[in-house]
Amino acid sequence: MLLLFFVFCLAHDIYYQYVCCMENLTKKLVKVQGSLKAPKNQRNNFGNYNYRSCEDILEAVKPLLMKEGLLLTISDSIAPEPLFVNAVAEITDGKDKITVRAQAGINLNRKGMDVAQCYGASSSYARKYALNGLFLIDDTKDADATNNHSKVAKNGSTDVLEPAKDWLQEPKDYIGKGKHTKENNPFISCKQAIKEKGFTIADIRKKYKVSKKVEKLLLT
Repeated sequence: MLLLFFVFCLAHDIYYQYVCCMENLTKKLVKVQGSLKAPKNQRNNFGNYNYRSCEDILEAVKPLLMKEGLLLTISDSIAPEPLFVNAVAEITDGKDKITVRAQAGINLNRKGMDVAQCYGASSSYARKYALNGLFLIDDTKDADATNNHSKVAKNGSTDVLEPAKDWLQEPKDYIGKGKHTKENNPFISCKQAIKEKGFTIADIRKKYKVSKKVEKLLLT
């Protein structure tokens, strides 16, 4: 009986310490979630919206993690069938941890992107949404989360893309002209839309006239 009592007391003590540690980690995470302000520092001029990237979230959260003494790690793995990235965001105080996962499909047939870029884009996307889940960031109202660019190309709608007006020029042709700068360059915006958002040349032609030369530059 004495032995059973001793085992019971030991188990109770271990359970109590575990609960206290988890409560401590949870309280720290709640503080980080409440204080985090992740700005939308990225701009897609072609789609006319701002969005936040994985890097934006990490830059905003690092000082808060340091203040609370928490360690954040992000990793991902590849699932072959169907092909997708499984990202894992894990936060720990050195004793306990909280983990959130997110997935993103990999399309190896995206124009203008090699295999490494396809994997990298999906990895960044999955990691971003794992961080969103961990830190309670809601992107459902962002154009990044609700864009219907591929639908526009299929049904011919002009709700998002304007009718073709001007010829899309080479990037150097916009520098120093009117309101265009290196950061506000229609060519760069279109190329970004192709590489990061899955736009096609057909999508670009909804807004601009595109020569064969410029088309080649967009896809390289």
